[in-house]
Amino acid sequence: MAGILPCTGEIIESAIEASLKRLQTDYIDLYQVHWPDRYVPVFGQTLYDPEQERASVPIEEQLAVFAGFVKAGKIRYLGVSNETPWGVCQWLRQAEDGRHPRVVSIQNAYNLINRTFEMGLSEVTRRESLPLLACSPLAFGHLTGKYLDGVKPHGARLTRFPSFGPRYSKVNVPEAVGAYVGLARRLGLDPATLAVAFVRSKWFVAATIIGATNMAQLIQNVQASEVVLDRAVQTAIDEIHHRYPSPAA
Repeated sequence: MAGILPCTGEIIESAIEASLKRLQTDYIDLYQVHWPDRYVPVFGQTLYDPEQERASVPIEEQLAVFAGFVKAGKIRYLGVSNETPWGVCQWLRQAEDGRHPRVVSIQNAYNLINRTFEMGLSEVTRRESLPLLACSPLAFGHLTGKYLDGVKPHGARLTRFPSFGPRYSKVNVPEAVGAYVGLARRLGLDPATLAVAFVRSKWFVAATIIGATNMAQLIQNVQASEVVLDRAVQTAIDEIHHRYPSPAA
């Protein structure tokens, strides 16, 4: 990603050693490569543009470095994040000969207003046994309804860091969020509970990554694990999705 240090062996080693120090541990159970080193559309960009290609560290070279850390016992398993179907397949292909570690998970954004994972990556997930660790289930807090009508709550993430919000400024995002918030309230659910329960309901999701900033939010998100959405609710969700298909992709 432009502006980010290249994923060279030196940078990988520095990042891993820093993580071990911060965590005060001898090994990391699951190390997620957070961004592809090559150019990919990010932060709300959806169209791949060949003209933006740039020099990058090949996946095979990155894997060779990670293999050393796995062999040394400093990493147990390796995963990828913010990847594309092509990228995931390359990580898997480079590990076919057994010389490099095989990635075991993928961490991508997935929520009610960004369901693009369902189109290509869900098939990769099933056929390659590579489950999703779903991040941003509340779409940076939008699916709680707190940003509706242009409200900017004090201390909220997008109030503090507006540069993270371009994908949530797209056409139909407010309309879609309003529809999901309205559905949740008709069901007698908190909008956040509906959003988290939806993500948890999907067969390709192994874990839902929540980002609570206070105890009340944490309790609410955890309680969503007890909510099961029946077929009628799933149908109602899909009807909204068909009106506003992944507006925050």
